[in-house]
Amino acid sequence: MSDTAHAPQLLAARLQIPPISYSHAAGSWIFASNGERYLDASSGIINVNIGHAHPTVVEAMRDQVGICTYASPGSLLASGMEQLAVATARAVHRPHDRVMFTPTGTHASESAIALARLAQRSRGEKNRHKVLTASLGYHGNSAFVLALSGHRSRRPHEDDSFGIGPAFDPPYPGQHLGCPFPTCRTECVRAVRDAIVDAGPDTVAAVLLEPVNGTTGGGYTPPPGYLRALREVCDEYGVLLIHDEVLTGLGRTGLPLASHHAQQAEQAQADIVTLSKGLGAGFVPLAATMISPDLAESILSSGAWLPLMGTMSATPLQARVGLAVLSVLDEIGALDRDQVRGAAVTRIVTEVTRDLPVVTDVRGVGFFHGIELARGTVGEALRITRSNGLLLYPFVGYRRDGSGEGLLVAPPLNATEADLDHLGRALRTSLVRLNETVG
Repeated sequence: MSDTAHAPQLLAARLQIPPISYSHAAGSWIFASNGERYLDASSGIINVNIGHAHPTVVEAMRDQVGICTYASPGSLLASGMEQLAVATARAVHRPHDRVMFTPTGTHASESAIALARLAQRSRGEKNRHKVLTASLGYHGNSAFVLALSGHRSRRPHEDDSFGIGPAFDPPYPGQHLGCPFPTCRTECVRAVRDAIVDAGPDTVAAVLLEPVNGTTGGGYTPPPGYLRALREVCDEYGVLLIHDEVLTGLGRTGLPLASHHAQQAEQAQADIVTLSKGLGAGFVPLAATMISPDLAESILSSGAWLPLMGTMSATPLQARVGLAVLSVLDEIGALDRDQVRGAAVTRIVTEVTRDLPVVTDVRGVGFFHGIELARGTVGEALRITRSNGLLLYPFVGYRRDGSGEGLLVAPPLNATEADLDHLGRALRTSLVRLNETVG
């Protein structure tokens, strides 16, 4: 008998250490089969934004399962999804947007690109089809958006990338090659202007980027004024702007959208915004692509077919869960645009990483932070943090040469004071031990 006969048949991504056998999860905690418990300090993969098994969502799911879980919106009235569309637009303070629902962030990115191209063509811009992205970023795992991705370890083989790739450098340390300043400034938006000009302005449909970098670089944030300047550059050349807020949207950075942190945020907002992780919150696959009403009307009046959403899009179960998740986010204040949340997490990360040579950088905002570590230490860091009751998610491969590693700290948005106390104590203990181990 072949040795492969006893190999696991499941093909699934693996971290640097083996997975845990678990019994259940509740709130911010995962309970292992052996009775130990772990703080889910990365909210799953930065998506379990209101914790595990939240009673409001569990009750909504149970009720809806007994009513109807699936109804094609092409055949049956999608009243629940219409309610969710209204609620989602209001949640991120874009109340008049039109909303398309799909199952995943990947679908949302592809829908955003399709809508941008349709919008350009509906306005008579028949040649505008190119989408420009940054050399560090991630917009999903289909072959197409992976080809647009700037994340070195996730890009497909050159033969499989359709001849496309990132077009400009983002304004982050070590990422913007040839930056003329000691640290990136607003003026670094010239890299985007140059990319548009090089591509041919009349061929560019949209610029797509993350307002705050996600898991590829561990929470890089743009310099003040950059997002507003980017909006101006796009307007100058008739290019649409897409914000990928799949990870950062719905409170992860402390405000409803990461772009709300921008100076003069109203002047920095995108034409199209994608959401996902915080909308389904780990309960169901759910994503939203939101487009400004004028562009939506232009597409609809042109008679063009809308992009297909997929079989498992816009279901009654997704609607019910999405509405329940948004109600919880509203209840905890995560949708308040006037109050930035997450200061306690920022303080914890800043304090526990102080004076440790193994920590080479700390960055992020709100409930999303990256701790950059010395080369070759992330595997040991994951083992040590787990031994101290923390589950964290690694980020790797963000430097030009494919190196770079660290840990993401991103607890649920409703983590309690006791949860955060545990996070602070366990993370400091772990990093001190890591520093001693590799010192």
